[in-house]
Amino acid sequence: MARTRYITAEGEQALREELRFLWKEKRPEVTQAVREAAAQGDRSENAEYIYGKKQLREIDRRVRFLTKRLDELTVVDRLPDDRGKVFFGAWVTIENEGGDESTYRLVGPDEFDLSRGYLSIDSPMARALLGKRIDDEVGVRTPDGWNHVVITNIHYEPLTPDK
Repeated sequence: MARTRYITAEGEQALREELRFLWKEKRPEVTQAVREAAAQGDRSENAEYIYGKKQLREIDRRVRFLTKRLDELTVVDRLPDDRGKVFFGAWVTIENEGGDESTYRLVGPDEFDLSRGYLSIDSPMARALLGKRIDDEVGVRTPDGWNHVVITNIHYEPLTPDK
């Protein structure tokens, strides 16, 4: 399944900052370390040189990915007209059958982080929540069977102008 191309403004900023850090700070630092390791002589048994070259390959791979991905992303930078429904960027509070509540924000796949409550728009739960309203019941198939939840709250954070 293709990944959704939507991202929040905060998510795009985080990816751009990661790209800037890798290209302007991390890569020059590792390049210098490789240069110093290479100056020590035999490269075939030089662990610092071998590890540095591996790090450079990983940095370059991530830089290529970020550059390409940022070009294809669409930043969602406006709130929906109907804020009583679940759309991309919404904070949604759900209650399971046991009465436990969880709150998630529906975000792009490049920024999901369950520890922060960020749920990928591509996940089965997010797909089931899209377009629903408060008090709607949603059923989602999970590895443990069907999970039924009720939407208890939907809210959107106000968008802040670019910093």
